[in-house]
Amino acid sequence: VQLQASGGGSVQAGGSLRLSCAASGRIVSIGAMRWYRQAPGKQRESVAVISRGGSTNYADSVKDRFTISRDNAKNTVDLQMNSLKPEDTAVYLCNADTWNGSRWSAYWGQGTQVTVSS
Repeated sequence: VQLQASGGGSVQAGGSLRLSCAASGRIVSIGAMRWYRQAPGKQRESVAVISRGGSTNYADSVKDRFTISRDNAKNTVDLQMNSLKPEDTAVYLCNADTWNGSRWSAYWGQGTQVTVSS
């Protein structure tokens, strides 16, 4: 199973970016899908999570600015990021729980850089 993230880049504060992550490989079903981020010198933190049924949860720091969504038919998860702040600068990584028919496994994407300038 591979997760391929895309959509990162550089924007000014107040701008928007949309991240996408596509899962491929031996997948029967995908459970929760998540976005994490890791800034230089800081621990990795959870940004948003979405269940297969569409229930979502966000870190307090991104509530009302970020929106996570998914397409179960395409095995993709997106993160719409609005009103970006310099403190949102980080490498963003996607994560997914996948079922291959016999067991659940968690996989990570390679990360995509988001840089927000003031």
